Amino acid sequence: MTPDRTTRTGAAHRLAALVEDALGGPLPVRLRAWDGTETGPADGPVVVVRSRRALRRLLWQPGELGLAQAYVTGELDVDGDLADGLRRMWAAARERRLHPPRPGLTDRARAAATAVRLGAVGPRPPVPATQARLRGGLHTKSRDRAAISHHYDLSNDFYRLLLDDTMAYSCGLWTEEHTDADAAAAQRAKLELVCRKLGLTAGARLLDIGCGWGSLTLHAAEHHKARVTAVTLAGEQAAHVREQVRERGLEDRVEVVNQDYRDITGGDYDAVSSIEMGEHVGDAEYPAFAASLHRRVRPGGRVLVQQMSRGRNAPGGGAFIEAYIAPDMHMRPLGETVQLLEDAGLEVRYTESLREHYVLTVAAWERTLEERWDEFTALVGEETARVWRLYLVGGALAFEQRRMGVDQILAVRPTAEGVSGMPATPARWYERLDAS
Repeated sequence: MTPDRTTRTGAAHRLAALVEDALGGPLPVRLRAWDGTETGPADGPVVVVRSRRALRRLLWQPGELGLAQAYVTGELDVDGDLADGLRRMWAAARERRLHPPRPGLTDRARAAATAVRLGAVGPRPPVPATQARLRGGLHTKSRDRAAISHHYDLSNDFYRLLLDDTMAYSCGLWTEEHTDADAAAAQRAKLELVCRKLGLTAGARLLDIGCGWGSLTLHAAEHHKARVTAVTLAGEQAAHVREQVRERGLEDRVEVVNQDYRDITGGDYDAVSSIEMGEHVGDAEYPAFAASLHRRVRPGGRVLVQQMSRGRNAPGGGAFIEAYIAPDMHMRPLGETVQLLEDAGLEVRYTESLREHYVLTVAAWERTLEERWDEFTALVGEETARVWRLYLVGGALAFEQRRMGVDQILAVRPTAEGVSGMPATPARWYERLDAS
């Protein structure tokens, strides 16, 4: 028998009434429940609650994390454009039609009664296997290694499938000549811009902290003849970079070190780079990190930090990203990071926002994920693939809507006499980047 989609006693209508009471406004998306009933706007995406377990997760874990758990397990899904659905929710929040739940005793009692009627009351569902489980003190070396491994040691095969041939897992630089398909060109333009900002020349010593899969390390060694010490905490990354160094015959120019940045020794580097690694350092630990950047570079040497940021009142990562993608990460407004770098003795000379560039970069990764969905699910399983779909779609929207940003910060360690050695103007940095 086909369920009556108009009845007010269907699961969808009961859920909608509960949600609207809690949010203080109408549903911005359509809702379909496990019994086939629907309610809400007729146009746009449909949020599908496939089982009562999704509701039970929200009872035990209200908010973003409970919703994410239900989505990655497939208990909750979106029929239609996921980005459109998330965009509508954020638009509703901005227009103040919706507000965070602040349930009182009466609201809680009504919610509990609805949950009982819907058959959703029960024991706490198990945490999805893809959710990080870290132990130990925040930002101890052992916990940081586990946090990095959770994300970056997923497998080199996974990242080869997701990324372009540069294996750069950071924001690219999309010049006017780049089309939507030119993700590799955008990454090469970014790598060349970093090398130019750092003033790399043949024989220059570069310390690449958080080198990833070696995109900057290899570019600097091949195209600028720099001598690079590449540091990563992820074992899978270190193995990949070493393999690339052997294949390209760069053993005399590149050293790969698999260790914590706090264990780096030596100094007097001509340049130091940190590309989207500073988010993993931690809030309390960042002053010591900034001091280590100053300590490692010689007087007159340059430091380039490319790092994600957040707006003053924006949450930055959020519960989902911190539980599934980058545990223990911390983002701050750009100005606070600049202050921390200057407090360490560095002189910040230029900052450049790449926020809109990250929208294009993440969109390219998300297209690859969708186009090769079967390959991804065969490699890592559907739950992990769904984690990445939610991460990439949500990340692109966060950059689009300025809840998150990403910036290149170029600093120098001045000499005792205050000499920076910086060029009078930066114009030449950008000449013919599309041809790099």
